[in-house]
Amino acid sequence: MARETLHIVQTFVAARGGLRAEPAQQFPTAERARREAEKLAGAKLGVVAFSSSGDSETGEFDDQPVILFRAGKLPEQFEG
Repeated sequence: MARETLHIVQTFVAARGGLRAEPAQQFPTAERARREAEKLAGAKLGVVAFSSSGDSETGEFDDQPVILFRAGKLPEQFEG
């Protein structure tokens, strides 16, 4: 079981009844993920950059990701 840390940027757009997640993007470092999220913040309804550690082979990742950046309207799991 090899643990790794993934750095993800997730964007959200308006959809019937709420928000729709667009395909997530993975980045090699937390800093690059944060910078990309900052760039996208003005163009998307919501954006969040986060890091999560776990085992990609088993799909088991930490319950609480580390939030690097967030802006706009987001699902509850990324609020506060």
